[in-house]
Amino acid sequence: MVVTAAPRRPVDVFVYYPTAYVAGAHDPKVSTIDNAGMRAGAREFLRESASAIATEEIGNVFIPYYRQIDALWGVSQSRADQVRYFGGLPKTDAFAAFDYYIRHYNGGRPFIVLGHSQGAFMVKRLLFEYMKEHPEVYARMVAAYAIGISITRQELAEHPHVRFAEHGSDTGVVISYNTEAPRLDGPSPTWLPGSIAINPITWTRGNTPAPASVSLGSHLKDARGEYQKVGGVADARVDVERGVVICSTADVEQYSFQGVWRESFPRGVFHHYDIPFYYYNLRENARARIARFLAAQPR
Repeated sequence: MVVTAAPRRPVDVFVYYPTAYVAGAHDPKVSTIDNAGMRAGAREFLRESASAIATEEIGNVFIPYYRQIDALWGVSQSRADQVRYFGGLPKTDAFAAFDYYIRHYNGGRPFIVLGHSQGAFMVKRLLFEYMKEHPEVYARMVAAYAIGISITRQELAEHPHVRFAEHGSDTGVVISYNTEAPRLDGPSPTWLPGSIAINPITWTRGNTPAPASVSLGSHLKDARGEYQKVGGVADARVDVERGVVICSTADVEQYSFQGVWRESFPRGVFHHYDIPFYYYNLRENARARIARFLAAQPR
């Protein structure tokens, strides 16, 4: 468990990092918990993406290591097999880590859960399974950000205790979206039919576009490899029928996957930038949800 500092804030932020394990030719399909590459990737995710919310400005940060499915192999599997593989050792570790955090670190504080990609799968299962069995824990959840994975209408109907966000400050809800260009060169591996999405600039679910000029900014690397706040990169519009966020202003070639990743994540899939494109809007949104949650607590 990576803990950034002794708890000082009234709210915690618990993070599941995305797929950070890439197996070599002779490596297992599931990482060991001490795999150096996976651990380095988890820390890079904190710098690049998770720090939008997982920062001491927002709350006390907790990031557990968990064993993962190899990235390229995982997305090459059928949907059913992905659920089975991700729901094996990775989910076992993810649930054990969260339960340990609740029992030994949380101290009864409200909390946010954040995950992207394989990490968002863990958030999703946590909501559907763990929270159903622990309603007293769920009652302390400010919000769950399950970004870069689909949450569908059917899944919500099957798990009625989970509510999807309706606006920018409701609490006890899940926030989810996948980011795409207006045109894809192939199917996105993280999208499911019946998906629901919310606009990460306006925090509305309708199809009214939000121009890049009203975004609070993106978190992107400069020529030196340092992360900087950059304006005017990403607009956002919810494609209500498809249930994704459409970004029409970002350079499609620059922000699409390259090399061996292109086969699994076709041109126009902005999966890697789901959080960086809307980094500062996500930060302010977390603050708004926390403020509303704390204001509603008895004094």
